[in-house]
Amino acid sequence: MAALSYQNPSPSLPGQTIANRSSARFFYLVDAIGRLHEPTNTQLEALESSYRSTGEFLAECLEFKGLLHEIHAHGSRQIGTLVRPLDESREGFDIDLIARFHQGAMQRYGDPEGPTRLLNDLHATLDRYAKAHGLRIQRWERCVTLEYAGGMFADIAPLIDAPSQFSLYGDTLGRIPDREKHRYDLTNPRGYARGFDKVAAISPVFTSTVKFAEDTAINSRADVVPLPDSQEVFDRLLSRLVQLLKLHRNVSFGQASNGMSDLAPSSIFITTLAAAAYAVLAPKPHDSPLELLLEIVETLPDYFERTLQPNGHEYWTLANPSAPGENLASGMNTPARQAAFNAWHQRIKSQLKEIVDAIEKHLGMDVLLEKLEAAFGKRAALAVRDDEAKQRQSNISIGKVALASAGVSVATTARSHTFFGD
Repeated sequence: MAALSYQNPSPSLPGQTIANRSSARFFYLVDAIGRLHEPTNTQLEALESSYRSTGEFLAECLEFKGLLHEIHAHGSRQIGTLVRPLDESREGFDIDLIARFHQGAMQRYGDPEGPTRLLNDLHATLDRYAKAHGLRIQRWERCVTLEYAGGMFADIAPLIDAPSQFSLYGDTLGRIPDREKHRYDLTNPRGYARGFDKVAAISPVFTSTVKFAEDTAINSRADVVPLPDSQEVFDRLLSRLVQLLKLHRNVSFGQASNGMSDLAPSSIFITTLAAAAYAVLAPKPHDSPLELLLEIVETLPDYFERTLQPNGHEYWTLANPSAPGENLASGMNTPARQAAFNAWHQRIKSQLKEIVDAIEKHLGMDVLLEKLEAAFGKRAALAVRDDEAKQRQSNISIGKVALASAGVSVATTARSHTFFGD
């Protein structure tokens, strides 16, 4: 996801001037909603303890002796875009894990039936672990899911190292088995995270700047491969924006039981579009972070390719720069999914405008909470309401922001990040 991998020379956005105070107010709301989706210290400890225990079990089992060399997290927790499950009865978080195998594993699993056999062996091994610890287990086409105590789910996917010096972040490239297709596909979750991290570190340019107060630091822990420090990743503007997009997606499409969620755009698709837009737009001057956000949302469809096919349907392509040949829009290539994405895009634009209008026109907290709930769910609205109450009680200025003098061009500087490496 290198910044130079995406070009959008002339994005269009209807002109809209938003007061600095309204922008600060909006991002205070974003921050309150974002913090709702951060694990607490207790949850983080449980998360790490569970995945560390599973990793140690896999590393020591006879089936994978000498082949498995690492268990590490990837996905939304790794890049700070985690959102809670839509099911409000669940307090646990979902996490994606990679079980990394040495290249030598291809000697055992490189034949035509190897992808299926690798997934079967992983499932059989984790099934023993699940029975020993009283956990639920489920098998999928590319991974195995464990349900830990507290409603936390972990998707564990095997990956065989396949480093390449000819691709971006090729040192972490790997092969992931697909049971349905009976083959290995190239993928690079660590490379993707490193690319996202580079984009997130781009300093946006504002004619006036807004600085958020920092949350309490959560120390990283060194075990199997420690999860990145929460403050380091969650405080980044791009991560907050992706959280907002994913949360709106979840609320818009609902839970799996209603059938609509099957049409929801994938998190990787949304995340990559947002990062691509941010890479192009963040270096360009904007009056405020809110105007940057609105332009990113407005131009999301500009960052993937549409090819008209002879049957009149479109084929969408979104390349993963860290994994040659991987199309991150492959799951979007049905008319129903494409229509659902276009409808969702129109809806989020409309609802963001309603929220901004409620702030700009001072329509009151009741109206604002109603708009927030419609867009981001009841949990988000309650989080804002509770945060408002705490702010009043502690007599802290709302928004927790410091506004620089208007009219001065300032580039906000992102803190350096070292976890993902270079």
